[in-house]
Amino acid sequence: MYSKEKTKNLQQLTNELLKKQKAGTASKKDTEPLRDVLRFHEYRYYILNDPLISDYEYDQLYKALEKLEADHPGLITEDSPTQRVAKGLTRDFPTVQHLVPMLSLDNSYNADDLTDFDRKAREITGHGTIEYCVEPKFDGGSISLIYENDMLVRGATRGDGVEGDEVTTNIRQIRSIPLSAKFSDYGLQQAEIRGEVLINKDNFKKYNEKLMEEGLPPLANPRNAAAGTLRIKDPAEAARRNLEAFVYHVSYFSPQKGKKIPVELTTHSGSLAMLWELGFRSPEKEKKVFKGIVPVIKYCNEFESKRDDLPYEIDGMVIKVNDTALQDKLGMTSHHPRWAIAFKFKASQATSRLLNVEFQVGRTGAVTPVAKLEPVAVGGVTVSSISIHNEDYIKEKDLRIGDAVLIERAGDVIPQIVKSLPGARTGKEKKIVFPKTCPVCSSKLFKEEEEAVWRCSNIDCPAQVVERIIHFVSKDAMDIRGFGEANVRKFYELGLLKDIPGVYQLDFGKISGMEGFGQKSVDNLQAAIAGSKKQPLHRLLYALGIRFVGETTAKTLARAVNHILDFKKFSLEDLQNLEDVGPKVGGSIHHFFSNKNNIEMLQELEKLGLQLKNEKKQLSTGGNLTGQSFLFTGTLPTLKRSAAEAMVEENGGQIVSGVSAKLNYLVVGEDAGSKLDKAKKLNTVKIISEEDFLKMIRKK
Repeated sequence: MYSKEKTKNLQQLTNELLKKQKAGTASKKDTEPLRDVLRFHEYRYYILNDPLISDYEYDQLYKALEKLEADHPGLITEDSPTQRVAKGLTRDFPTVQHLVPMLSLDNSYNADDLTDFDRKAREITGHGTIEYCVEPKFDGGSISLIYENDMLVRGATRGDGVEGDEVTTNIRQIRSIPLSAKFSDYGLQQAEIRGEVLINKDNFKKYNEKLMEEGLPPLANPRNAAAGTLRIKDPAEAARRNLEAFVYHVSYFSPQKGKKIPVELTTHSGSLAMLWELGFRSPEKEKKVFKGIVPVIKYCNEFESKRDDLPYEIDGMVIKVNDTALQDKLGMTSHHPRWAIAFKFKASQATSRLLNVEFQVGRTGAVTPVAKLEPVAVGGVTVSSISIHNEDYIKEKDLRIGDAVLIERAGDVIPQIVKSLPGARTGKEKKIVFPKTCPVCSSKLFKEEEEAVWRCSNIDCPAQVVERIIHFVSKDAMDIRGFGEANVRKFYELGLLKDIPGVYQLDFGKISGMEGFGQKSVDNLQAAIAGSKKQPLHRLLYALGIRFVGETTAKTLARAVNHILDFKKFSLEDLQNLEDVGPKVGGSIHHFFSNKNNIEMLQELEKLGLQLKNEKKQLSTGGNLTGQSFLFTGTLPTLKRSAAEAMVEENGGQIVSGVSAKLNYLVVGEDAGSKLDKAKKLNTVKIISEEDFLKMIRKK
């Protein structure tokens, strides 16, 4: 629809109009150009799912056009973006029509906008003071659900607001959406409800970690991940992403014959309470009802400071007139309801320029390109450096030095480059050339089959050595307090530390004379290093940084031997016979213990006093969990996962890392995921609650 040349011209026009809008110099002659660029960006967003500007920038252009058309009504055209909801749909799923159009919300960015919204609402309704319901504006993929005779019959995406993609099969994978709900208890035969599909921050982080372990680029943000998952053709994959949903509006309902409209639907807050009672995850607990706009403004400002502490992404607050009779009186435009407005938080997107790319080497030799950017504020944080993961990622995003790029940071998610903006190129941009040799030691790089990551072949590469030491002393490994990354790098650069055994051979006389190291600091560090020698074998196995060996696998390995050097005698087949050790993990372990230098390092550590033997706990004959294996999934009501696992081992039980025929008990908490589904298919696995687990511990 848009050629490369036209795209470039429209992007340049966008930049010019944004400057005019910011300066307040947009004039009558800019009306049609504004329509052109808004249509273009609607196409990029709704059709290609590939926006070139941030939501905030789009909103500013939209407001500029609204103002010009308000000032010059004769210029309004039927096809203006202000006169309709953005058009366009993907065709991967059947298209269905919403019972009531899913309109956008008008946006505000300051208290003045909210005050103006309140003034207009009072003028139209004739009310002196209006009651408002305020709730978080969830940042995910919008959905519409239809229930008939208490059963979920259809789920659809927002689409263009009039029609959406029918995605019922994927919607059914979302556990927070009930397959049936007793609307009949409220006298309703049919109801259409609106909501937002989300991936919570923890699940998003875990999913990205899995992608990166496989050498794949991570997803940019939870919002795009959630919206994209709705259109995945494989429902099983949709289920694996652990989507969740909040519902926040009853858009349409029809009473059963002879039934009256339920009182709950006379207010918006009442409808949220009804949805909560029906088993939906509505913002019933987050909502607040206020008289007048002043306390609303205060609450919105207070909530913005809490946004990063929430388990979900939100990008603002939604303010709704609470009385549905007043909502009907206020009505709606072709674009948005007049009875609701969104108060948007500081932008989590921004544009910057890619100045340079540096290549960093990690502890496994992985070479990671890092983009250096013109510093830009994104979501309250100044961003000047972002990982761009691997060579394939650079090609996929078509990144070039000198490019204008769209940056996104949501909550505590690491900033990402969403895309380059080719339409803004001047011709002076340069391609990013991935090195053929290590940027630190000049050794040849290699790429393993089915991996996207280039690695340095020199195990003694200084960058790898430093990163391995940093991992070794970290909290989850040997837990040496006061020995953080900065100290590792400082000691290495000064020649005081050259390898892992060197951690236990530091010259504290030289350290005590260094800036920032008083006698107390030196004594504390010396004590922490000495104390780490007593760490159990599974911590040492994890601390060694063997590729693919996490904390749970390290415990499995520790239980399999009496001494760590016993692994020299393990064949690849022996390793794969261990719980949850497959060919990839087994191959990595076998390779590590076949390396002469690694064996010599372990022997040196033992001479330095580290615990290389498996100090197996002597359990009483009455250990309640002796011979039983356990796995925990979801969030437990009272226990932390680490504490629960420790209780299993203290009582003679065993922790495993996955669901298999060898698992005896799966302990399930809130928001349990795919492990629960897999366990249900195995008749041999007993599924229990935390309370059941504690009863087993206490049993005499």
